[in-house]
Amino acid sequence: MTHPKTAEKMMNGAGPIERALLPRLVHITEAAAIAAAYQMGRGDKMLADHVAVEAMRRMLNSLDMKGVIKIGEGERDEAPMLFIGEELGTCKGDIVVDIAVDPLEGTNLTADGVPGSISVMAMSEPGGLFHGPDVYMDKIVVGPDVIRYEKNHPDERIDLDAPVVHNLQIVAKALKRSIDEIVVVILDRPRHQQKIKEIREAGARVRLVTDGDLMPGIATAIRGSGIHIVMGAGGSGEAVLTAAAIKILGGDIVARLVLPTVANGESEEMIAREIEEKMPRLRTMGITEDNMNDVLDINKLAPGKDVIFSATGITPGQLLREANLFGGGDARIHSISMGSSGVVQFTDTIYVRDKENTPLYL
Repeated sequence: MTHPKTAEKMMNGAGPIERALLPRLVHITEAAAIAAAYQMGRGDKMLADHVAVEAMRRMLNSLDMKGVIKIGEGERDEAPMLFIGEELGTCKGDIVVDIAVDPLEGTNLTADGVPGSISVMAMSEPGGLFHGPDVYMDKIVVGPDVIRYEKNHPDERIDLDAPVVHNLQIVAKALKRSIDEIVVVILDRPRHQQKIKEIREAGARVRLVTDGDLMPGIATAIRGSGIHIVMGAGGSGEAVLTAAAIKILGGDIVARLVLPTVANGESEEMIAREIEEKMPRLRTMGITEDNMNDVLDINKLAPGKDVIFSATGITPGQLLREANLFGGGDARIHSISMGSSGVVQFTDTIYVRDKENTPLYL
């Protein structure tokens, strides 16, 4: 009797990075998440971030690879951040990777014990992740249903420059819903007041988040999440990490770099000052005044063929449960991981140090 070999084909189709490093990637985000979880609710976001960074750095440096941070928390002089350009790993073996990382996405959320904080990272072959500056990206994130609709209706596409209602209409038609059933996630920022107004005037529902729109972006590609589209300007690093995951899940993202002063409607003097300060660094990354406003699609943000991604929950979230600490170093943690082969895993992991005295519960 023959049987479909779907799982075998997908596993055998995994690239060398996915085969070698995806299981370890989960351990890295889990180590950072557990470290941060011990600081949850203590009101010290800097300490929470510090312990997550150091845990992630130690774990990355134990891997037999040569890795370079392409999307990080800051520049070289901003230690202890995992800075852009930092080299990690033992340099043993043949695996060479680009890395996008946020050891603690939602520092304020963790410090205040508010839902939505995670530890997250992605890897790819060299050149497989956008090498971006620490500025904002204005973006729209949608799931696979929208991509399928666009293929069947080539004249109707998600467009950063189109009115909000245009994009909402496409999402509604793709999902076979009315606009008033669509939920839009957007960061609760003054710069988004006009966009929020337009979303509501179009009839859609708005879910405001104080921090962390990365996981909501991924949720657009997961049916039953209750999130249909993510809009608005946020960190460029978060946009690239979203792109890495959403590409694996079959969704899409369109984005454009934008300076924070521009996004926040600051004065011309402040905009000019930021341009003078940041453009020299941007030019070293191939970003100039001429291409700064180019639209970046998913194949520019995450062009890699061997991309892996992992995120672990710290405080409760839309897709991931919170980290639970049991005392004595024991912890229970929830993660999502995936690779370009298409294999997606939700893992519920228990770390037991005291095996004699710590019972396991279903």
